[in-house]
Amino acid sequence: MSYRPERRAPVQALSEVSLHASEGELLAVVGPSGCGKTTLLELLCGLREPDAGTIECPPAALMPQRDLLLPWLSALDNAAVALRLAHMPKAQARARASKVFAELGLDGFEQARPYELSGGMRQRVAFVRTLLSGKQVLCLDEPFGALDAITRAEMQNWLVAALTQEPRTVVLVTHDVEEAVVLADRVAVLSPRPGRVVTELDVALEHPRRRTDPAVVALREQALEALGSERTSEREQVR
Repeated sequence: MSYRPERRAPVQALSEVSLHASEGELLAVVGPSGCGKTTLLELLCGLREPDAGTIECPPAALMPQRDLLLPWLSALDNAAVALRLAHMPKAQARARASKVFAELGLDGFEQARPYELSGGMRQRVAFVRTLLSGKQVLCLDEPFGALDAITRAEMQNWLVAALTQEPRTVVLVTHDVEEAVVLADRVAVLSPRPGRVVTELDVALEHPRRRTDPAVVALREQALEALGSERTSEREQVR
């Protein structure tokens, strides 16, 4: 008796997605689970090749949802990993990482091991590691998704301050529509798989942004309405 595993048809994650981000802009991408958001980031970072179309993107670094800190290294050495992989001498890498720690309010935690840090602090270290990669574009995949609501709000404020100190072009994937509006310069809403751009919302609001601000609430509702209409359309097609 022999067994031949069933061949599954390839899954199309994205369809005719056309997006751009200006230098220094924070573009948030929201959409339902499985719509290709993570695939989009992997394409931007060169971890996947598109089946069709073209990608024009400066060198990009990916920060996954899990911090993936190395437990045997200090916070400072974890942040310096990208520099060490680029063959920078250890002392120089530590000095560079230490400077960014001080700039971003992390001084005092240099020698802490990952198990000694809170979830928010671990994410800060992971962000610094991504920042020190030297890439022009940062791709953040649900960076605060595993945090509690209070810590998440604190980290959102910290990210805005960090990008003021160390400006980058950022593509942020999140399930949290409110987070997207609070942080981003522009929000792109994707449809269910295969993901396509349903709408783009410009967020012309100064930081810091209050979640109760009528303008923030209005933009959040627009994004939720776009997501809801696409889910309704999908259900009707299934029928």
